[in-house]
Amino acid sequence: MKKISILLLNLLFLFPNVALAYSDRILVGGDNIGINIHSQGVLVVGFYKVNGTLVQSNPAIQVGDSILKVNETPVETINELTKAIEENMEGESVSLTILRNNEEKKSTLTLVKQDETYKTGLYVKDSITGIGTLTYIDPETKIFGSLGHEIIEANTNKKIEVKTGTIFNSTITGINKSTNGTPGEKKANFNPKDVYGTIYKNTEFGLFGKYTKNLPDSQTFEVASKEEVKIGKATILTVLSNNVVEEFEINITKINEYNKIKNISFEITDEKLLKETGGVVQGMSGSPIIQNNKIIGAVTHVVVDKVQTGYGIFITTMLEEGEKN
Repeated sequence: MKKISILLLNLLFLFPNVALAYSDRILVGGDNIGINIHSQGVLVVGFYKVNGTLVQSNPAIQVGDSILKVNETPVETINELTKAIEENMEGESVSLTILRNNEEKKSTLTLVKQDETYKTGLYVKDSITGIGTLTYIDPETKIFGSLGHEIIEANTNKKIEVKTGTIFNSTITGINKSTNGTPGEKKANFNPKDVYGTIYKNTEFGLFGKYTKNLPDSQTFEVASKEEVKIGKATILTVLSNNVVEEFEINITKINEYNKIKNISFEITDEKLLKETGGVVQGMSGSPIIQNNKIIGAVTHVVVDKVQTGYGIFITTMLEEGEKN
């Protein structure tokens, strides 16, 4: 049976004599982090009925569109969108500038009056909040990387385009265990005022930004090349309770240099971790993978029908992506 994987939210042409900008030793994470991203514009995530009818029943506006402007008024929050619609209505419609598949388009939003109030028929959001695991901080540049995969908005199944964002303190309060067919998740309390860093991009290789607090007093690890990653024993660093980073044993079963992010296949062998989590859980994304006292990658996915197993991405892929503008 084919295994199914979910997120835990090109060929690369190598040129000789190109110096890599990232450090050869980096601060390794494992810490739980809260994540908040404000999207570019206001994201359309669904539709609702007004007077028994779907208002937006034509392709002028689609789930996944980001509303950038009402007439020529820029909008970045739901409050700004509401105010701009009220101020720019012409009859029962307004002109919009939307972002769809990375292209700006003009569109028209039709409104319907219900109980003396005009309704848009749109479900929208302007930000997304969640948890993940910090993978690394480069001590020279203070660039950080986390997750090892992109953040996807659940309703639209599309990547969130970052306008602004932060990572911040969060505390693990419990874990819903994974069972085969049903991945579990970490549960956490947020402290968004205790900001660790700013996010500047959300990519298929992870979430990246600048660490703004004082660097943590944690151990640095040498960065392993792809060629140094071997089948066999390794460990992961992650948090199961409060803010305590612990190390757990895994076994690497396969290495795939040609997949973009599923480079390392592994199984959890640590009895304590299996007892606490049942396997790989959501929120573990970004947990550093250590082998032979070097950082080799980060956890990215759980295999849904065999939750004791998962995938990881090479650390060098994350480091290279973090350096790109």
